[in-house]
Amino acid sequence: MSAERFTLDTNILVYFHDFTDPAKQSLSTSIVKSAVALDCVLTLQSIGECFVSVRRVLASSSTDAARRARMFVANFPIVEPSQQALKAALSAAEAEKLAFWDALLLATAAEAGCTTCLSEDMKDGAKLGSITVRNPFERNTLSKAAQALLLP
Repeated sequence: MSAERFTLDTNILVYFHDFTDPAKQSLSTSIVKSAVALDCVLTLQSIGECFVSVRRVLASSSTDAARRARMFVANFPIVEPSQQALKAALSAAEAEKLAFWDALLLATAAEAGCTTCLSEDMKDGAKLGSITVRNPFERNTLSKAAQALLLP
């Protein structure tokens, strides 16, 4: 198990609630349950995006989506984007290095001391400053990178 600080992208949070893909829901549940006991922070952005995705994609009510988002807020430290994170995201997006919202999530997490972001949506190995994206999924199991971060 790693002692490094990390974050989870929105897709991991949404899969946690998505029963239409049992394999990813199971893996995401494992990731979230492990992350609660580790040095994992979530970004304000990922919580907001989770609310919107649960509401729209999973067709949940606003009340249900808010309840699900609050569960993450109650269990993880939440970090907000700073002006410096915004500037870094704009620079990365301008250079076409990353999509703006991905860059903002990474810059915010990097400022909070994260070195890894677990994400299926961003390219595995992508970097922004001190943070590296790692895809936690490998077929129907946790990737080696996710296992190194999460498992004893």
